[in-house]
Amino acid sequence: MKSDTVAVHGGYETEPTTRAVAVPIYQTVAYEFDSADHGAALFNLEVEGHRYSRISNPTTAVLERRVAELEGGLEALCVSSGQAALNYAVLNLAEIGSNIVSIPQLYGTTHTLFAHILPGQGVAVRFAETDGADAIEKLIDEKTRAIFCESVGNPAGNICDIEALAAVAARHGIPLIVDNTVATPILLRPIDYGADIVVHSLTKFMGGHGTTLGGAIVDSGRFPWKTHARRFPMFSEPDPSYHGLIYTEHFGPAAYIARCRSVHLRTTGAVLAPISAFLLLQGIETVALRVERHVENARRVAEFLRDDPRVAWVNYASFADNPYHRLAQKYFGGRACSILTFGIEGGFPAGKVFYDALKLFKRLVNMGDAKSLACHPASTTHRQMSTQEQAKAGVGPEMIRLSVGIEHIDDILADLDQALAASQAPDVARLVAAE
Repeated sequence: MKSDTVAVHGGYETEPTTRAVAVPIYQTVAYEFDSADHGAALFNLEVEGHRYSRISNPTTAVLERRVAELEGGLEALCVSSGQAALNYAVLNLAEIGSNIVSIPQLYGTTHTLFAHILPGQGVAVRFAETDGADAIEKLIDEKTRAIFCESVGNPAGNICDIEALAAVAARHGIPLIVDNTVATPILLRPIDYGADIVVHSLTKFMGGHGTTLGGAIVDSGRFPWKTHARRFPMFSEPDPSYHGLIYTEHFGPAAYIARCRSVHLRTTGAVLAPISAFLLLQGIETVALRVERHVENARRVAEFLRDDPRVAWVNYASFADNPYHRLAQKYFGGRACSILTFGIEGGFPAGKVFYDALKLFKRLVNMGDAKSLACHPASTTHRQMSTQEQAKAGVGPEMIRLSVGIEHIDDILADLDQALAASQAPDVARLVAAE
């Protein structure tokens, strides 16, 4: 099935007991065993079935199958947030004394996880100077366990050359992990270009309505864990925390997600609630339609801003003079995602007035909502970073990030126009001149 159809039907066969067409919400903590032997068989992973909703749940299972199918992966694990998904995705591969290599353009909380939290747990993160494959490869050594990138940087708007990064990863026998939150599988499927693991904040475009937190890890099923058992013994050697289970023997190509579920989700419990899984499924049903409208509206907004003398610069990958235009052609057919950034004439003081004057755009830190959203990254999502770290991440003090929604384009442009007018008022100009 095409992605538009998978988004509506993927992962679900009509429930046999009630014949419910909508995915039921299985709001239960536990599941009854037929007998002691049946319970033992479930815990030994000898038979299919659910045991406890901290490990799996029928509603969440549909979401997992649907997300995996949309991304072209073998299996998926859905958890309570995008950050939980990222944390699990890395910890499932890395042990004390190892490292991962990352591009520098990152979402602010991802940078915090990589720069401060993981090192405190014994996993080093090496930040490359750029998002280029050569800069990444320079930092890989025998202790490296993964390469990480965002397919489209938030908020930098850079586009990673996934095919080139996947080639580097394969050359060194390590997986490539791609955060595909901004692009979504509607615009790009990193696994098609060689990525091994994809993570999502389902909170954003996939859910699409600003109501529900959730995250996903998708495994391509292609990485040869047994071939690289020296780097990744946790998949090919008996797991003492799970009665000596050997994941590659028991689960074959699905070993990565199986271990992530059995070790990390089962024991640390970043569980996605069944009602959240249901709400995310509702959002995903319309993701293809919404992304089409998001992208078209963003194009119109970018052109409006580029042609307006009140705007100093616009970062939009579909423009021919953008440094990532070639990659936009390669991976998006010349389109660009609906996240864009820009700066206003007058710098930070004028930008602050613009931001405060917005009426239709909601001032908040989410993105991917059906509503149009605006954010000032330097004072919110990237506030914990130093000025130097912000610059490496592509964040300037005057930057405004827009997540362009699906409202009528005339109303979106009218709101931007009135806010730009406010930013250039005579009293603001005097303030700018004084600074």
